[in-house]
Amino acid sequence: MKHRLLFLSCLSVILVALAACSKDEGSDTPLYQYDSIEYDANRKILITYFSWGGNTQHLAEEIANMTDGTLFRIETVNPYPTDYNECTEVAREELDNGVRPELSSTVDNLDDYDVVFVGCPVWWHTAPMAVWSFLESSGYDFSDKIIVPFCTYASTYREETLAKIVELTPDSRHLQGFGTTGRNTGGMESWLRTIHIIR
Repeated sequence: MKHRLLFLSCLSVILVALAACSKDEGSDTPLYQYDSIEYDANRKILITYFSWGGNTQHLAEEIANMTDGTLFRIETVNPYPTDYNECTEVAREELDNGVRPELSSTVDNLDDYDVVFVGCPVWWHTAPMAVWSFLESSGYDFSDKIIVPFCTYASTYREETLAKIVELTPDSRHLQGFGTTGRNTGGMESWLRTIHIIR
């Protein structure tokens, strides 16, 4: 009987550990609560994005087309390697060491915008450190902004990446984010209508 109880106890510990690991593998359950707004045609919209392979740039351009927003590309002083494997190594080193890479340009008139989209690919389960630089180290004040996160990803960690953008802008209002695989823009128009950015 003691052996059976010990076995059941061990089994329950293993199941709890597996459940915790599966959450780390990515989830479709949103990790943040988002605000809601009413549609206002007078809002000025800025679409900021970091893109390495072009997928996030494609998504940002589509958002700009649908919203008449202004595009701003987040770029680093030292570009990331064009080779995929080398780029992943640099990205991992930055993440592991908390490096905020220096950015090559700034938004001159951020105060003019009401809504700021922030987009990026998923790198090592989160937003690239260039996005951290933009949101944390650039001297911008996002406290009175409506932040809308979006991302492109291969298979998982969409919600974790969207949640990181929210975490990096704690004093802003946040609308429901959007994530897609590759350059797939299916559902984007519906999303923009749902969050009352377009009609």
